[in-house]
Amino acid sequence: MASLPIARNQVLANSLLLGAILIHNLTYPLSGAGGAWPALFYLFYASIFVAATWALSGSGALRAVMACAGLAVFAAGVLNSYASGPAAALAVYLTSILYHLGMIVVLVRYTFSGRPVMTDVLLAATSLYLVIGSGFAAVLGLIEWAAPGSFVASSGGPIGWQQMLYFSYVTMTTVGYGDITPVGFYAQSIASFEAIGGTLYSVLLLSRLVGLHASREA
Repeated sequence: MASLPIARNQVLANSLLLGAILIHNLTYPLSGAGGAWPALFYLFYASIFVAATWALSGSGALRAVMACAGLAVFAAGVLNSYASGPAAALAVYLTSILYHLGMIVVLVRYTFSGRPVMTDVLLAATSLYLVIGSGFAAVLGLIEWAAPGSFVASSGGPIGWQQMLYFSYVTMTTVGYGDITPVGFYAQSIASFEAIGGTLYSVLLLSRLVGLHASREA
């Protein structure tokens, strides 16, 4: 019976993480708004994965790494919002990649450990999928920063972070609308890798769920 409150807390923590990720992805335009909005946005962004790590992982090393990464993301984001420039943009991409990698490690350990597949694991698996997608957006953004013109929009308009996030999820789900096209070598390579990885993730997750269900039935 003592494990019941723990299970409920894990479901709550994973539900809050999933909700926070969705809110972050939908409110990114605030990072370019005026006043205090960019600072508030990046404070929220820099807190999400740090709080999730403390809730889902008991590793002191991971907690410390994520706390430092969160501070770096906040500083880089605020700098880019209020004093934008190539160096500030590079800092945002690099810190975001590190921040996402840390969260991916936390969620992979949580999702694919030996724990029973309950609601909290399904929520964590969903969050992991979204984090991988937004992490790839940072990688693709870094490619565009290093080699401008690596991505081309059919509208001819500029490709910002929000468009790159959209392209990342479209690529990972293999929908491929074709309104944003990777034309550079590295852009095409990473986009292909993401498409394959997104498909493999679904297969691996389904295999884990089926395998654990079968083991309980045996």
